[in-house]
Amino acid sequence: MRERLFSLISKYNLKANSNLGQNFLVVPDIIERNVERAELSERDVVLEVGPGLGVLTDALSRHAGKVYAIEKDSHLVEILRKEYAWPNVEIIEGDALKVDFPEFHKIVSNLPYQISSPITFRFLKYDFERAVLIYQLEFAQRMVAEPGDKNYSRLSLMVRAKAHAELVERIGRGAFWPRPKVDSAVIVLEPKPRKEQVDLNEDLVRALFQHRRSTVVAALKKSHHMLGLTKDEFKKFKPLIERVPHNNKRVFHLSVEDIKDIEEFLRNEGLIEQRLPF
Repeated sequence: MRERLFSLISKYNLKANSNLGQNFLVVPDIIERNVERAELSERDVVLEVGPGLGVLTDALSRHAGKVYAIEKDSHLVEILRKEYAWPNVEIIEGDALKVDFPEFHKIVSNLPYQISSPITFRFLKYDFERAVLIYQLEFAQRMVAEPGDKNYSRLSLMVRAKAHAELVERIGRGAFWPRPKVDSAVIVLEPKPRKEQVDLNEDLVRALFQHRRSTVVAALKKSHHMLGLTKDEFKKFKPLIERVPHNNKRVFHLSVEDIKDIEEFLRNEGLIEQRLPF
């Protein structure tokens, strides 16, 4: 694997595109562990975002029935199509944040770090069984943080509303070429059953987590513009907002259920429906 990657780098005189977040994983053991974590069989259709030079793609092709690999870099797409003859891999050239996803069961990817947040939120809109994903360590720690943790954030909350996330391995910088400035980590993500997933008003969540260390009331006051309220309008609704559930809790202590309580209170009072877009 490692030799294959560096052979291709030399053959095509490649330089990683930092604008596309290209850091190629070069440690075979990590690749094999992630393939094992995906629990693949011939019935599985796998989505890979950012195949790079195809090292992980090659391993996936040997264990899955079908692999769709989405690559934005046209030069890498050309290399992949020229150098490999996978019978069960389809390379899709395009931006993973914009292209239509094919049907898939599982996701296995070494993700470009600069799209970590939007691609994760996009994944969570789909029905899939399991995802094995490599992120920047700090991002991964926020994904798995619990209410009250120092890393607990809007990301933590929105992931918990839809899925179970586990940080299963920390990866040092030397496992990549070129060497990134930060460590990485592997996250295993499994969506909750549909009936257990909670749909949250994302605008309300943003308004609260803009001031994650403030109390709920203080955060809503500071983010009144995100509720569509002018200062004068906020004064009018202030007595109502001061009665929201969990009003004196710090935002970073709020659970998914707490946020839903706040949302339903504001909706029942007519405030969200009138002033928050969906």
